Amino acid sequence: MANTTTYPVFSLFHRTSLVTQIVIGLVAGIVLAQLSPAAAASAGFLGNVFVSALKAVAPVLVFVLVAASIANHEPGQQTHLRPILVLYLIGTFSAAVVAVVASFAFPSTLVLAAGDTKAAAPGSIVEVLRTLLMSAVDNPVKALTSGNYIGILAWAVGLGITLRRASTTTRAVLTDLSEGVSVIVKAVIRLAPLGIFGLVGATLAEAGLGALLGYAQLLAVLVGCMLFIAFVVNPAIVYWKIRRNPYPLVLTCLRESGITAFFTRSSAANIPVNMELCKRLGLHEDTYSVSIPLGATINMAGAAITITVLTMAAVHTLGIAVDVPTAILLSVVASICACGASGVAGGSLLLIPLACGLFGISGEVAMQVVAVGFIIGVLQDSAETALNSSSDVLFTAAACIAQDETPGK
Repeated sequence: MANTTTYPVFSLFHRTSLVTQIVIGLVAGIVLAQLSPAAAASAGFLGNVFVSALKAVAPVLVFVLVAASIANHEPGQQTHLRPILVLYLIGTFSAAVVAVVASFAFPSTLVLAAGDTKAAAPGSIVEVLRTLLMSAVDNPVKALTSGNYIGILAWAVGLGITLRRASTTTRAVLTDLSEGVSVIVKAVIRLAPLGIFGLVGATLAEAGLGALLGYAQLLAVLVGCMLFIAFVVNPAIVYWKIRRNPYPLVLTCLRESGITAFFTRSSAANIPVNMELCKRLGLHEDTYSVSIPLGATINMAGAAITITVLTMAAVHTLGIAVDVPTAILLSVVASICACGASGVAGGSLLLIPLACGLFGISGEVAMQVVAVGFIIGVLQDSAETALNSSSDVLFTAAACIAQDETPGK
């Protein structure tokens, strides 16, 4: 059997890090889009295959890994889930507050025109929470096929608990199954350079950046808030937790999770990437097997920013005065809505009407704001997903590190 030294290309492939390969794919996609837009559009097929493969393997990975981790959990072993949930909530609420402040400092206005979002927005926060509850009790087969991670987690936790008293052989089979699925995940992740190449090429060839120029200030506020959270607020939260320089961990998460999430634009698709990163960081499998898929559902700092900034843009456009208590209430509402974003078809954009309702903005006008969100979604959704997904690993790692360094542990 020939080894990699026989084929220099394969040897170079194995020696080059995955991040470097992704950057090469990114640059190649940009170049192809400039030289031949038609060929770049066709290359989008590679990106679709990559994202579809990630979305296909993620539900199975989460279900099997969570069930196996709980079934084989040793009594007294720490899982660190409570501090991770606290970090998720702090991060999401902080993002909403930053977005409110930025919207006051740099007010944006919109040119509102009728637009069809082809989806119905929820009528109240109660409806959002009801959707989440119904997702938790969804049929397990339907949850797996539809990518309903709340339902997947609920069934995986239930199965894991009931199998804790199963025979050693049964639990060993479950562990072997999770390891087998993990091998498949690694194989899919190795396709990331080709996937990024196709996604970038197709996006630039079909959408371009011209459509975004009319919303330059709005995009600057949105992306600026997300960068501020990623490089200032999140590091501050992590420093508070681990009491040491947070930036090596922050940059690792952004580089190895954020880049992939930026181009796949799917937190669900990035779950396998995040779990593999947690494994390389040496985190507790019992912890990240639950916290990562849970974070993809409720840790939504980017969504909180999107909901807040677009709502405030509508407020400024209509000339509505906003006082401090209302701004604080908007931050709370945006945080709650963001946590329920994945339970609503259309994600964070379709939760904007809930926030607009605080200011008496009609549903018709609010849905026009949603339409604007879809226009800028090429960049907004990418940046939002990168922040959301990389924060899942960041806060999980911070909680694990802090717990491991606690005296007596």
